[in-house]
Amino acid sequence: MKLGARIIKTGIAMTLALWIAGILNLPSPAFAGISAIFAIQPTIYRSYLSMIEQIQANIIGAAFAIAFGLVFGPHPFIIGLTVVIVIMINLRLKIENTIAVSLVTVVAIMESQGDHFLQFALMRFGTVMLGVAAAFLVNLIFLPPKYEKKVYSRIVANSEEILKWIRLSLRQASEHTALKEDIDKLKDKMIKLDQLYLLYKEERTYFRQNVVAKSRKLVLFRQMLLVTNKALSILRNLHRVENELPHTTEKFREQLEIELDYLLNFHERIHLKLTGKIKAQSSDLLYEELSRNKKNLMTSLTEYQNTCKDHNCFYHIIPLVGSILDYSEQLEHLDTLITSYQSHHKEDSEIELSSDPE
Repeated sequence: MKLGARIIKTGIAMTLALWIAGILNLPSPAFAGISAIFAIQPTIYRSYLSMIEQIQANIIGAAFAIAFGLVFGPHPFIIGLTVVIVIMINLRLKIENTIAVSLVTVVAIMESQGDHFLQFALMRFGTVMLGVAAAFLVNLIFLPPKYEKKVYSRIVANSEEILKWIRLSLRQASEHTALKEDIDKLKDKMIKLDQLYLLYKEERTYFRQNVVAKSRKLVLFRQMLLVTNKALSILRNLHRVENELPHTTEKFREQLEIELDYLLNFHERIHLKLTGKIKAQSSDLLYEELSRNKKNLMTSLTEYQNTCKDHNCFYHIIPLVGSILDYSEQLEHLDTLITSYQSHHKEDSEIELSSDPE
């Protein structure tokens, strides 16, 4: 099993909370460790938002726990009633993500039955807040997330796998069941990649000169995600028509292979261009070739339509051709975005690959 940064940070935050609570001789330091576990977040910005929400939720939990504890005492029925009320208020304030920590505060405070209830309650509240503060400090200092490299690496990894399957499917070399299983896995990977992109989008830029570059990278990565999804759409369509393709004309199949080979190579070239691994090349020549291939593909499709006897077969091929044309246009737009980005941000135009895309 792989140890991710969040797992390590959770362990560090809990250790730090317990250590500080021990130094301060706080009662039941375990509550500091528990609140630190709940407070760890995947990004610094989310950690900041979570800390604000947890402060609010803990104040609510502590206020009701102290009030009900002073008036009614720490009876199990009273604790249960307090828990219900605190949950309802958290839901009303739309801070339901912090309900768990708020309830920890309630239980930590209302378990006391001594004469110094108020003093004990304030110390327990401080113990819980210590865990929240420790988690925020760890998230801020230790192992800060680098989602830019992760997003790019996973886009490249997913794209390479999709392009590999397209080449195999195009030449009728793929096994139907294995491809179907991999398409489902690729769909899940793209969903996770979208979530990772959102985490990268949430990361805040603290230096003004980097704001514009970050905004351009967001647009760039969003287009790369779109292009990868378009490639996956082609793969799905190829999988659907694997029985119909052999019944099309030889000219159409040949032109389809030429078009897709060029687009797949263009896609790979774009990735290398972004990392500065290939020489600059005139985009006009590439776009002329793209236009010529699209024209030839549509001509061969029209000829196939005029000669085909099974029109259902022809109708099944149309979505495949449509996805190829869409893929071509999005690739061209991505290439334009990369050229623009590199011309405006030469000092930050190359993106390093993360050593572990997973």
